[in-house]
Amino acid sequence: QLVESGGGLVQTGDSLRLSCVASGRAFSAYTIAWFRQAPGKEREFVAAISRSGQVDVNTNYGDAVKGRFTISRDNDKNTAYLQMNSLKAGDTAVYYCASAAVPVPSSQTKYYNPWGQGTQVTVSS
Repeated sequence: QLVESGGGLVQTGDSLRLSCVASGRAFSAYTIAWFRQAPGKEREFVAAISRSGQVDVNTNYGDAVKGRFTISRDNDKNTAYLQMNSLKAGDTAVYYCASAAVPVPSSQTKYYNPWGQGTQVTVSS
């Protein structure tokens, strides 16, 4: 089970940090990703971080958030984070975290299960 938190209403240029807490499985063994979905749009890849135990922990970012968002994980706390800086109106969406039993930070939704319930981020201009 995955539970997201940290969403809210902010203004353009503000920052937010989302959290994704996992339970019921070996958190460090799973790649974790963030996706988002705005009203009337398809679910969009935001960021992913590979599972621990690799030579290097790798990250991957969607083009829309590169340079502004940072994904990280704390395996001791079974938690993944998404630090979002320089927020724009276009970042408004429901943000979901998901886990995958793959060794790479994939951007493809087909690898991810389960998903959290989502947390709303609204950026006002």
